[in-house]
Amino acid sequence: MGAPGFWDDQQQAARISTEHSRVTRRLDRYERLNGEVEEARELFELDPSLEDELRTQLAPVSAELSRLQEDALFDGKYDPGDAVVSINAGTGGTDAQDWAEMMLRMYLRWSSDRGYQTDLVEASPGEEAGLKSATMTVKGENAYGAYKAERGVHRLVRQSPFDSAHRRHTAFAQVVVAPLLPDDEDVEIDEGDLRIDTYRASGAGGQHVNKTDSAVRITHLPTGIVVQCQNERSQTSNKATAMRILKSRLAELQEEQREEEIARERGATQDIGFGSQIRSYVLHPYQMVKDHRTDFEAGNAQGVLDGNLDGFVRAYLLAKAAGKVV
Repeated sequence: MGAPGFWDDQQQAARISTEHSRVTRRLDRYERLNGEVEEARELFELDPSLEDELRTQLAPVSAELSRLQEDALFDGKYDPGDAVVSINAGTGGTDAQDWAEMMLRMYLRWSSDRGYQTDLVEASPGEEAGLKSATMTVKGENAYGAYKAERGVHRLVRQSPFDSAHRRHTAFAQVVVAPLLPDDEDVEIDEGDLRIDTYRASGAGGQHVNKTDSAVRITHLPTGIVVQCQNERSQTSNKATAMRILKSRLAELQEEQREEEIARERGATQDIGFGSQIRSYVLHPYQMVKDHRTDFEAGNAQGVLDGNLDGFVRAYLLAKAAGKVV
């Protein structure tokens, strides 16, 4: 950064400056935590009767060290950056659409707890309740690396509030996560491969996104990827946002293909189709949330639905680092 001509390339300089700030923050955290541990060790050596007090004092340090350990697991190309998260209702009719909305709420709360900034780009309401789909951007350090643990199909088992007999129903929703690429990221897209449609958003107003006459849907014909944006008043702005998300989804597709190749080399298999759920949320006849990739589970299902996902994500990251999951 101190080299002559560093700022000649503004975009490259900005990227390096951002990385410098990120690494500096991590180093400062480590040195601060290390200092607190050393101070506690010295106090204990001077007066062992302070053990209980020091344990209480070090509890937050232990929690923050766990986050530092988690940070060290974000070693992918896009892991440190922002994310585009899409939730799509699957099998299960109205229950699935309600489940998609419940998941959106869960992720918004989890993002808030982690200090991420979220922006809802699109939300398509269901016929009776819930959402057919929703897309949001998530900005913050390691947002993509953390949300990558949520990719896949999520299964909900509960007594349906939409069934007059209150029978147990199963519903599915799929989470698609892509890195939110910077505007200057070079991803080639042939205009002839795109179908661009405009439509009037019929959302739930302020509850999700504002109604507009300028919503944009872009279909990438070779891959079948569909992206939508309806949160801007301007059709031009919606199209620009949708194109950025499309580039992100295409970059994610390349990442998935790379991971599948690695999985084949390891002899592992990966199935991301509906029904091959990564996690089950059981609310009836008992309460349990279980991740089928890592066997990590939590008995407080409501706590998980309120955004307590850190344990699941950390278990996945550790298993991925050990080569146990894709």
